[in-house]
Amino acid sequence: MKSKIECRWLSNMAFEAEVNDHTIIMDTDEISGGNDLGPRPKPLMLVSLAGCTGMDVISILKKMKVVPEEFYINVEGELTEDHPRYYEKILVSYHFKGENLPLDKIQKAIQLSQERYCGVSALLRNGTEIEYEIKIKE
Repeated sequence: MKSKIECRWLSNMAFEAEVNDHTIIMDTDEISGGNDLGPRPKPLMLVSLAGCTGMDVISILKKMKVVPEEFYINVEGELTEDHPRYYEKILVSYHFKGENLPLDKIQKAIQLSQERYCGVSALLRNGTEIEYEIKIKE
């Protein structure tokens, strides 16, 4: 299976990408020569990680008959000081809200996502330390 995108230069530092029939504009701030028309490429990698693992976790939890009232993911990445700058460390923080959420099932769903199903996590893990934490609020 192959994925293909097209990324086209718009002006200054802005690029437009077509992904699954959706348009994403990437840019940088004015100090770096852009017009701040969209997010930067590296943080979009963190968005991809959050979306990938989030979809896995929800899918797995639904199969376990566990559906939280709320679920969101915060991802923090630490960039290297030297070029090429990349995320050397990433923290994925899973936040759940709901009553009687079984911690063991949540941990299992996250573990399966991180170690088996999330391709973005697998790709990033080759050059990045990825840690995660779980926060449950009733």
